[in-house]
Amino acid sequence: MSENQGYVLAIDAGTGSGRAVIFDAQGRQIAVGQEEWTHLSDPRYPGSMEFDCPANWDLLCRCIKKALGEAGLGAQDILAVSGTSMREGIVLYDADGQELWACANVDSRAADEVRVLQADAPQLQKDAYAITGQTFALGAIPRLKWIQKHLPEVYERTATMSMLSDWILARLSGVIACDPSNAGTTGIFSLETRDWVPEIAGKAGLKTDIFPKVVETGTAIGKITAKGAEETGLSAGTPVVMGGGDVQLGALGLGVSRPGQAAVLGGTFWQEVVNMGSAATDANMRIRVNPHVVPGVSQAEGIAFMVGMTTRWFRDAFCQEEKRLADERGIDVYALLEEQSAQVPVGAHGILPIFTDVMNYGAWYHAAPSLLNLSLDASKCGKPEIFRALQENAAIVAAENLTMAADMAGVTLDEIVFAGGASKGRLWCQILADATGLPVKVPEVTEATAFACGLAAWVGIGVYPSLPEAADKLVRWDRHYTPNPDTHAEYREITRKWREAYAAQRPLVEQNITQSMWKAPGL
Repeated sequence: MSENQGYVLAIDAGTGSGRAVIFDAQGRQIAVGQEEWTHLSDPRYPGSMEFDCPANWDLLCRCIKKALGEAGLGAQDILAVSGTSMREGIVLYDADGQELWACANVDSRAADEVRVLQADAPQLQKDAYAITGQTFALGAIPRLKWIQKHLPEVYERTATMSMLSDWILARLSGVIACDPSNAGTTGIFSLETRDWVPEIAGKAGLKTDIFPKVVETGTAIGKITAKGAEETGLSAGTPVVMGGGDVQLGALGLGVSRPGQAAVLGGTFWQEVVNMGSAATDANMRIRVNPHVVPGVSQAEGIAFMVGMTTRWFRDAFCQEEKRLADERGIDVYALLEEQSAQVPVGAHGILPIFTDVMNYGAWYHAAPSLLNLSLDASKCGKPEIFRALQENAAIVAAENLTMAADMAGVTLDEIVFAGGASKGRLWCQILADATGLPVKVPEVTEATAFACGLAAWVGIGVYPSLPEAADKLVRWDRHYTPNPDTHAEYREITRKWREAYAAQRPLVEQNITQSMWKAPGL
């Protein structure tokens, strides 16, 4: 072991993969073990995406051992462990703490349950949103109602419910507890008190005694058991520290820990988060509000759907030649596409992508994917032009979501932190600055969730006094982008046209002429 004096381990249950990442006390990533996983879809239940706890725990254990081996470390070198995960995924346990059932965040089987809840208790969603900042779209209540109806034996045996990040820590320590940032996505959790509101579950006809104790992120909850040590290769007795939800930890890992700060997390989905020092919610239920991992701070959140999936679709469907050229040059194909789209003028010759809409949490659905204003002039409507239009559209939707979130939160933004895979694109960073009219800065560590999970582990053993102070000390900046006022004005006009074009597409979905890219359950 080096003079570092020790390391911490962050375990990350993401939507598409599990990871184990080792960090030193300066926040440097030492090693990572990662494997992709798939979620189980039961053909009897459309939209089902179950989380295979036994198989996925084995996968995470392999990742831990791989990370230790890659780093050349022994179990004794790991001083603390914490966990993070995709939000919304839930795990149900019996009275002995054994998993009965679990689902991933993308599980959407409960559409009928949403419709029944809205018919039988039409005020429940609105009343619950005012307390929790959540609707039925992604919350736990419809899923629990589905279990109650379709798997009654599981429902009857359920003694405790937790989130997926909590399940990781329970496997290690034997302690089932929840943190506010992830538990807050259930729709049964108060933004104000940062605790469960069992009465909401009761009004939906659900059990009210299945909610575990709440522990703030960065607090030690137990130690690795002998069984956990045997399975993972870690040392029994190693402190296990409460982690949190991926987006909120990701924001912390970008230094976005205090009211008035904002970030865009550009991955498969783009999250636009604005920190607020209150538990306010939106009277029109357009914006989601979550507890941050930092006590006393909430986050107004917009979500741009499938942005990363849209660019990947474009790459895979149309860019075989660009892939070949990028391989020859030893660069990423997206870097090549950006080189080409950088030669395209602002506005991409009028192409208007119709993919993700601006956030509307209470009635959330998208138009059919399409590209408007395509030209038969190949010099104005080729692959570089379409790729630039997709980049511009993502930034425009992000700007709209940020404006709505900031207005609701009552804060004025003066800059944005941009991270995730999309922030690697230097053109995309500049487009985001121009679309929002705000300076954009990119951190050295753009995959910030595991990094912040490591910070939580260090806080849990007292190396840093608090999460914000740890982030202040360790987050370092790589690049800065300044908006061009003239370009910003152009994007405001493009945004106006795009809004009207998108609004004209939604009725086609309602008339069953086109198919929505995504609808919230029950719509």
